[in-house]
Amino acid sequence: MTEARITDVELRRPDLRMPFPPRFRNRLRGQTVVTLTRRAKYLLATLSSTETLLMHLGMSGSFHIETRGAGRRSQGEGAKVHNPPASPDLHDHVVFHMATGTIITFNDPRRFGLMELQTQSQLARHPVLSRLGPEPLSPAFDAAALARACKGKSTPLKVALLDQRVVAGLGNIYASEALHAARLSPRRRAATIATPSGAPRESAYLLTAAIKQVLERAIVRTTATTYRSGRFRVYDREGERCLRRGCDGTIRRRTQAGRSTFYCPVCQR
Repeated sequence: MTEARITDVELRRPDLRMPFPPRFRNRLRGQTVVTLTRRAKYLLATLSSTETLLMHLGMSGSFHIETRGAGRRSQGEGAKVHNPPASPDLHDHVVFHMATGTIITFNDPRRFGLMELQTQSQLARHPVLSRLGPEPLSPAFDAAALARACKGKSTPLKVALLDQRVVAGLGNIYASEALHAARLSPRRRAATIATPSGAPRESAYLLTAAIKQVLERAIVRTTATTYRSGRFRVYDREGERCLRRGCDGTIRRRTQAGRSTFYCPVCQR
């Protein structure tokens, strides 16, 4: 999509989670996508106009790319590869037509997605982006950074990991998976991975390594079956036996901050 010019944009409804920006279509038409990056769960397309198209998939959003019979769908915490649909979907809300002939369609059944146009100064003071913590796979995210962010926090460790100010873009599924890999209970206080001065304890080193490992493996194996429970060690496996060798625990589910947490009460302490 980079270095490609947007020739037209179809808006098939007036809004997603929020109304589209004023003159949204006209501000996009004729613009070239200079760079395409990601920050946490936001996609950022920098345009030749110097504005940035800020996009969020929400809970059910996905992009479908059609290029001469090949398609790719990126959704939620994984990506889906499939053949292009034979006919338009009722939930295809935004369609980008590129000068290359590529058609990029945003599909969002629940309409929790988001598209905004931001100037550089607006982007710098964006209420979400300006407060984000380090990316989990970046060098800036290490045991020391995690410990500093969790110092003094009485919230459960799993809830802290979902706080975008602690680590940006770590989703619910992989937070559960990382905690299991690190043998840490999602219920323990976040402050327990740091000393009173904010220095990392051994648990902070274990957890940061587990987060990076779980995400790196997920990127490698991302396919259309990403969300099947068989792909995970604990997520969506309530009532099943723990897969850790030598552990006879049974996976439990509990709700934390409105999200489902899966863990083993025997090997996660």
